[in-house]
Amino acid sequence: MFAMCSATDSFDIALAAEGVDICEPMFDGDASDADYQSKIDFGKTFAFKNFTLERSPTVYEFSSIDMTRKRGIPFETDYFTLKDYSAKWDPIPTMLCQNHTALVKGFMGQTTSYDSNLIKSNVLIMGENLTNGEARYIHGIKGKGFFTFYGGHDPEDYRHRVGDPKTELELHPNSPGYRLILNNVLFPAARKKKQKT
Repeated sequence: MFAMCSATDSFDIALAAEGVDICEPMFDGDASDADYQSKIDFGKTFAFKNFTLERSPTVYEFSSIDMTRKRGIPFETDYFTLKDYSAKWDPIPTMLCQNHTALVKGFMGQTTSYDSNLIKSNVLIMGENLTNGEARYIHGIKGKGFFTFYGGHDPEDYRHRVGDPKTELELHPNSPGYRLILNNVLFPAARKKKQKT
C-alpha cells in the first residue's frame, strides 16, 4: 500500500480507533466516547504510536503525528534527505529510494511530515529532515504485505491548496519528489531474479 498526505495518518487513526467514537457532534450528530484518547489501540496501526488526537474542529490537524504546525523551516531551506541502502541486503528500500539525488525539496500538505518520536521502531525512516526531527518518507511490513507513507501533497507545488490548478507533470520530468511516487507505482512490478547456484 502506498499513501500520501493526510491518507497516511488518518488511515492509522481509523485503525487505532476501531470501535471507538472519536467524532465530535458537529461531524456525526452524537457525542464522542468519553475519554476516547485512552481507548485508542496503537497495536492496530501500521506506522504510528502514542499519538494524541486533535479534538478541536478549528485546528487543521487530526493528531500530533503531523509536523506541519510545529515546523520552523523556511521555504528556501525546506529539504529532506533520502537514506542510502544496499541493493544486496535491502533491495526494497533501495528500489523505493532510487533517485538521481539524495536531497529532495520539501513540500507541504494537510499532513506534511511525521514526528519521528511517534513512529514505531519496526518502521524504516527512508527520508527525513534531521534538523527538525521529522520523517517524510517511511516504509514497513504489515502482515504479508508492505506499506509506504509519504508526507506532503504535491512535490512540485509547495503549498498546493484546495481548488488550485493541477500540476502539469510534463513540466517536471526530473522531479525527485515525483520519482519517489513513481518508485512506489512501479515497485509491485519488480521481480526477484533467480540466482545461479
